[in-house]
Amino acid sequence: MKPEIDYTLYLVTDRELMAAATIEECVEQAVLGGCTVVQLREKNASSREFYQTAINLRELTKRLNVPLIINDRVDIALAVNADGVHIGQGDLPYNEVSRIIGPDKIVGVSVSNLAEAQFAASQGADYLGVGAMFATGTKTEADLTSMDELRRIREHITIPIVVIGGINKDTIPLFKGTGIEGIAVVSAVVAQKDTAGAARELKSLLQAV
Repeated sequence: MKPEIDYTLYLVTDRELMAAATIEECVEQAVLGGCTVVQLREKNASSREFYQTAINLRELTKRLNVPLIINDRVDIALAVNADGVHIGQGDLPYNEVSRIIGPDKIVGVSVSNLAEAQFAASQGADYLGVGAMFATGTKTEADLTSMDELRRIREHITIPIVVIGGINKDTIPLFKGTGIEGIAVVSAVVAQKDTAGAARELKSLLQAV
């Protein structure tokens, strides 16, 4: 059975941006500050490094009672028994990922427009990562998704929507009334010296959205 996930404050890791000494410390502080789900994203690590970090975070997230999602790597997600995997438009197609990972795991899909969102939802995606909403250093090549397009996606899609890309304390209020289930954050949390405090501030801002 798939886990129930609170997508409110969705943390995406980035070891190159984090202020903490280790990913484990960064994630622990972020969760203590209010992050409700963790995605481990390792674009430049070797498979062995990715696996070992995932093992460490699997133990940590279990202790903290938050779900762990693995970015892109279905094999790593299976190896560490993560709660799910997140895939982009250039990764394995959803139906293959779902077949490999099994019916009890969460599969999220990155989309940037209504057509991609409708296709992912029709395939059976559990949630959508919509964006990039604003320019961001972690996704310099990404096409931006407008607020109007986000509203169109929300109008036609019933599965949870998590927005990503340039989400911070200044941009969170712009999502008021859009009907999203959560925001995904990277530098707005991991790059802050007070990681827990940064997460706590964003969580409080989200209560007004």
